[in-house]
Amino acid sequence: MIENAGTPVGRGVRVRVPATSANLGPGFDTLGLALSVYDEITVTVREEPGALVEIHGVGEGTVPTDETNLVVTSMAYAFAAFGREVPGVHIVAHNTIPHGRGMGSSGAAVVAGIMAAKGLLAGAVEISDEALLHLATEIEGHPDNVAPALFGGLTIAWESETGPRHKKLAVHRGVSPLVLVPEHTLSTKVARGLQPENVPHIDAVFNVSRSALLIAALTQSPELLWDGTADRLHQDYRAEAMPATHALVTALREEGLPAVVSGAGPSVLVLADGTGERARAAALAAATPGAPWRELMLAVDVRGASVDAL
Repeated sequence: MIENAGTPVGRGVRVRVPATSANLGPGFDTLGLALSVYDEITVTVREEPGALVEIHGVGEGTVPTDETNLVVTSMAYAFAAFGREVPGVHIVAHNTIPHGRGMGSSGAAVVAGIMAAKGLLAGAVEISDEALLHLATEIEGHPDNVAPALFGGLTIAWESETGPRHKKLAVHRGVSPLVLVPEHTLSTKVARGLQPENVPHIDAVFNVSRSALLIAALTQSPELLWDGTADRLHQDYRAEAMPATHALVTALREEGLPAVVSGAGPSVLVLADGTGERARAAALAAATPGAPWRELMLAVDVRGASVDAL
């Protein structure tokens, strides 16, 4: 039963959501990292029904500005989950997370929508962190991007009998992320479609060991990041869809740099051990033949998504 929430006209919230990089090499559909690139939206309740959306920055002119916008549909999903009627809203989005580049833009939009619902429903419905992760996973389909977007830091996400769960970990201060972003995009659906249903047992064991090592490397021992980011489960299978990405990852790793495909690609993530190693990776990328790469020298976001009343 849908109840009229009575969200007053004029009530507004401001939401900030970080970019994310999932997989991190061996941690396919499990590990994710929040990064210091952000989408920010303001949502204000208006008298008229429906949604009016303004997009500034990334996605301007291409992202839907009506009820089909992913932020709007995610907000409506959260309202409905708690039996509340979604009000008419005016949304102003300032986007900086690249779209279709493996930096969690769709997960960020989902999180922005449910965080907006959390803020607008405050006082009438209190939405727990557990409920936020559950809602975001239902919409997105898997928790590896939405968990770090919601909670920040390094997250391990998994599905249990009671729904999605996560564990947040603090990243060693020596880890210096670099994201190399190409001009072209890649569909996550296309990337996933290139993976086989089954993999050799030896490759599965390899990835289990490297995933465990990667946690130690990211939290305690950054000098182990090159070994910890090795993967045999998904990146090679996707190489044909993003040859420039595969070539850059290979070139960087041959120079001892812990480079991986960021999410489903085509961006490349380097989890450098210090700013000097990060600068070396950026210089090597600039000299590598192939797609031009935009350098994003980032920090690990430790806060995750936030919502504040206007």
